[in-house]
This record gives sequence, C-alpha cells and structure tokens, in this order.
Amino acid sequence: MSKKNILVIMSDEHSNKLLSCYGHPLAKTPHLDALAARGCRFSSAYSNSPICLPARAAFATGKHVHETRYWDNAHPYEGAVDSWGHVIRREGVRSASVGKLHYRNETDDVGFDEQILPMHVVGGQGDVLGSVRDELPRRMRCKSLADNIGPGESTYTEYDRNITRLSCNWLQENATDGPWVLYVGLVAPHFPLIAPQQFYDLYADLDIALPKMYADDDRPDHQWLQQWRNCWIHNEFFTEDKVKIALKSYLGLCSFMDDNVGQILQALEATGVAADTQIIYTSDHGDNLGARGLWGKSTFFEEAVAIPTIIAGEGVAPGTVCDTPVALTDVAATIVKEAGADIPDGWAGESLWDIAAADYDPQRTVFGEYHAAGAISGAFMLRKGRYKYIYYVGFEPQLFDLQVDPEELTDVAGMAEHQPLLAEFEAELRKICDPEAVDRLAKSDQKKLVDANGGREEVVAKGGFGATPAPGTQAEYS
Repeated sequence: MSKKNILVIMSDEHSNKLLSCYGHPLAKTPHLDALAARGCRFSSAYSNSPICLPARAAFATGKHVHETRYWDNAHPYEGAVDSWGHVIRREGVRSASVGKLHYRNETDDVGFDEQILPMHVVGGQGDVLGSVRDELPRRMRCKSLADNIGPGESTYTEYDRNITRLSCNWLQENATDGPWVLYVGLVAPHFPLIAPQQFYDLYADLDIALPKMYADDDRPDHQWLQQWRNCWIHNEFFTEDKVKIALKSYLGLCSFMDDNVGQILQALEATGVAADTQIIYTSDHGDNLGARGLWGKSTFFEEAVAIPTIIAGEGVAPGTVCDTPVALTDVAATIVKEAGADIPDGWAGESLWDIAAADYDPQRTVFGEYHAAGAISGAFMLRKGRYKYIYYVGFEPQLFDLQVDPEELTDVAGMAEHQPLLAEFEAELRKICDPEAVDRLAKSDQKKLVDANGGREEVVAKGGFGATPAPGTQAEYS
C-alpha cells in the first residue's frame, strides 16, 4: 500500500450542528464548506467519549475507553498503549503535532517525532475533581462560562493564532519531504466563549433564538441528567441575554476557527504537494450550548457527542455525503491505513476512505461511553441506523429515532412497541462490554486517584480549574 501525506486538523468542542455545510442557517464556515465540497462529509460522526481526554485517547489509540482505562480528564494518554503515531513510525512515516494534544506531558513517547507548542494537562495530572464520582460535587468554576463571553481576545484565541502560524511554517519547511502526517490541534470553539471582534461582528446584530427545550418545564426529566445538572451548574449563572451573547460568541469562534483552517489549507496548496495529501477535519466532541439547559459536553445528545468529520483527497468523490455512522476510532484507523500501514488487530475502527466509498450501512454500530465529571454512573451509547440508544448504569435507558426526531425532542424508550428494540440494543451493548463491570472498574481506578491526591474532601475543597490553560498561563482553581 502506498504511503501518503496526511493533514489532520482537529478542533475542540465543535458540534456538527454549527457548520453551514451541515445545515446551520447562520454559521459562516466557508473554508470547511469548500473542503466538504471537494470531499466527503460524514453526517453521523461521533466522539467515542464526549469529553477531552478520553476522546483524544480513543483518537490516539483506536481503542475504546474501557479497553485503555483513560477514563476522564485526570487519566491522560501517556503512550503506554500504541497510538497511530507509533504504528506509522514503524512504517517509516514521520509525524508532527502542532497545538493541543491534551495528553500527559511533552516528554512521553506518544508517537510523534516532534511536538510543536503542545498543550497538555495541568501538572501532568489534569482535573482530579472529575474523578469524584461517589457523590457528585457542585463545580463552582462553571460560573466562569457565563462570565467570560462576548467579543474580544483570550489566551485561547492567541494560542490558536500561533498554532496556525506554526502549522503554516511547518508545511512550508517540510511538506516536500514526504511521506508525513501533520496533526494540527486547534482550540476554538472551546470556551471561554470570547470571539475576536471581527468574527463576533458577523453575528452581533442577529436575533438569536434561545436554545431548544431551554425552559425548565421543557427539559427532559431523567434522573441521571438531574444528577449531572447538580454537578455541572453552568445554567445557574446564565440570563437570557447572556445565553444569546454566548451563542453569538460560539458562532464567532466557529468562524474564527474556520478562518484558521483556511490559512492552513492555503499554506498546503502553496507547497505544491496538496494533490498528494489526504486531509481530515474533525473535532474531539461538541457542546450542548444551552439546549435542555445544558452547557459544555459530557452527554450523549447530538449537540455534545456528534462531531463534524470531513475528508478530502485522492479516492474521495467530491461533494459526497456519507450517512453511515463513524467515530474517532475510525479516524485513527484511517490515518494508519492512508499512511500505508495495516490497521492493528483489536482496533475498533475502519478507514473513512473505505466507508465513504461503500454503500450506506444501516447495520454499522458506533459505540461511545462516558465515565467522567458529572456522571453518577457509567453511560453508554450505541448509534445504529436511525436509532440512538443510551444505557445508564442504574437508571432507565433512552432511545431516540433520529430519522423522524433529529433534534431528540422525544425519548421513545418507554413506548411498548420499542421494548424489543431496547432488548436488542442492550444485547448488542453487552457483546461490546459489561456496562456494570466497566462502571465498577472506572470508579475503582478513579477512587485510587482521588485517594492518592489526599482523598475526596481535599480534592473537592481544592476545586476545579475549568479549561486547561494555554501554554505559558496558569490554572485557576475555584
């Protein structure tokens, strides 16, 4: 198999609902739209775990979270499990990263030949508060999400500008010396929801509607989600005016990120090797953005777990859309195969190029799981055909028919006619893992970590720090 150059661009917290090419009526994302027009857009792409570290570990290793035990934002990837970088290195393909990785540190061998301006977890440890699962704490740092909104600059927007500049420089200096894989980790549109003035102004005068199911009476009444809300208390600090400013800021950050993507793609074109380069755009997870009164990620609603995924290059029919469900583990498998290596045994994914070239597969199942902050028990997702099934350890499941209810307004799990389907989904889940056993294992690992950091009371008293700070800045706990 021939080796190809591969450019992978991963943003952070970009819901697939917030791109023009995915149908958003307001979002201005011309560069990603153009990429989709000359490639393939995956309409049903998912994070394997809707929070940073577990999602990025699945992307790195091609394996599910319960297989690697990178459970939450205090269990960062450190290279102990082979990554796609390790696999392609053995095939003689070099790789470099620029920007956010969110692994343990810069010195671990995670498969890259060089890391340029990387962002890793705080202190090599990350968010230990998220490992407190026995009685969920109220995360007071959530207030900063409502406070830090509107037009302006942040350390994150400055960081993204530097990532873009350094990525363009790397291409100018290295692109003709292939084969290579360049991973670019942009931070936008991750909070703080502060968008550069130029991009905030694209939306400043629009009449933005409140998110769907935002009113208290409209929100889903599910006990697992109620526990989640008691921990992630973002919405307690929002007024309706702040909600609208935050949504405009997120849109502005999406356009800012799109502009950075455009600069990187332009730099690739200038090297003369664009025709020999396969391009992948994706994100680690999405953002609830106030829908159902939820903010941030950490749920299996489409806003938080569905991600944009676009591929372009040799072997991709322009302007196509693939409806077969895919996930970040497929992105890992894709990098390996397009770089000329065999996908390792035991990996969960397949090549996106192969999936895009095949007919729609209504039987292909995408799997996700969540064991991190806000989860009183493990949550597991299966997306197959028209349905999404969510299993909560100790709580009632949810079932959504995305064909007739793409906005997930109606949970049909309680309807008598769907009981056989629920049984089929649970049986399929149990072929992948024992959810109760996985829940116990995750909580055991997390308790050991909490105990090693002084115990529950000390960890909760220290608090959380919100978003991981950009390189050169310090975390602030509350």
